[in-house]
Amino acid sequence: MSEDDEQLPQENRILVHCDLDAFFAAVETLHHGFPEDTPLIIGSDPQQGRGRGIVSTCNYEARKYGIRSAMSISEAWRRCPGKPYGNGIFIRGSRGLYTRASRKVMSVLSKPAEFFEQASIDEAYLDITSHVDGDWDRALALCRELQEEIIQQVGLTASFGIGSTRILAKMASEVNKPKGIFRILPDEISEFFAGRDIREVPGIGAKRAVQLAEWGISTVDEMYDYGELSLSRMTGERFASWIIKVYEGKTSVEISPLRSRKSIGKEHTFASDQGDYQEVLSHLLDITRQVILKAKELGVCGRLAEVKIRYTGFETHTHGRSIPVAMDEQEVFNRLSSNLFANNIQIGKRVRLIGFRLGHLDAPNTRQSTLEFDDEIEL
Repeated sequence: MSEDDEQLPQENRILVHCDLDAFFAAVETLHHGFPEDTPLIIGSDPQQGRGRGIVSTCNYEARKYGIRSAMSISEAWRRCPGKPYGNGIFIRGSRGLYTRASRKVMSVLSKPAEFFEQASIDEAYLDITSHVDGDWDRALALCRELQEEIIQQVGLTASFGIGSTRILAKMASEVNKPKGIFRILPDEISEFFAGRDIREVPGIGAKRAVQLAEWGISTVDEMYDYGELSLSRMTGERFASWIIKVYEGKTSVEISPLRSRKSIGKEHTFASDQGDYQEVLSHLLDITRQVILKAKELGVCGRLAEVKIRYTGFETHTHGRSIPVAMDEQEVFNRLSSNLFANNIQIGKRVRLIGFRLGHLDAPNTRQSTLEFDDEIEL
């Protein structure tokens, strides 16, 4: 960010949050030519209701049956069975398809952005302040253009939110989904929050909502009306200060490739608990490869390697090792994950799940291409 940009008042920043609508299901529908009005569930093999995995995601039609991400795949089958018992379509995800589609979308979105951040495979933040010369009407028109360009070039729909902070932009993108655009002008923030459920604010979970409900608070404006001092007695100073800033539009405007991502990870659940440790290691190395490839796509490096092992009965252990310099070297992290697995696997126990996580992310300019294991630091 330039010195002039840093001196701009916060309310002069125009940020956009783009969220692709039911991205994974939409990509599969487009690729396979599935009917758009048919429930599509992506995840593990349901095995006609006997599957052990979970739902990764689903389309809007499947959501009408109450199916959601992280639901057990067997429960999803019971709610909306596949053929020959029902009209549900169950498929495994196609990572390559998602990556290619995401790359095309991000290429479209990044062009007008002064600062660009891919927050995940299907969402991004853009700071378009300079591109539209601080004009909120031009920002709205630009989002319509981007929306149409994504449809024309990739065949996917997206929802856009425009606001003066990251949180406001993200909340705005949820208002008119799917294929919606919503703008929150700086002088309309209090109006936007009037009567709005506190659970709609990113970062407020069920536990916090229950805590506030016990005080009779269910909307954002009710929280604000209490004032920071009174609210801090109920929730603590840190939360009270933060939610007041959210309401006043004074939270973060920073757009950065590393801003919203603390780590990159992937897990694999075996169809049946695995006692062949060579087979488990093979899956671990494949997961490690996918994670490092993802890091390279995002243009980030990491200093921490973590291996997650879940045994029969859901007993779970995480083992980590850090290195002095952030890297994205595949061979280094292959060796790290292999060593962590070999040194910590509990012989005789069967493995239900294996996972790998790359943490302590950093910018590429601190990257180092080779590393001797004498330099490693045991956690």
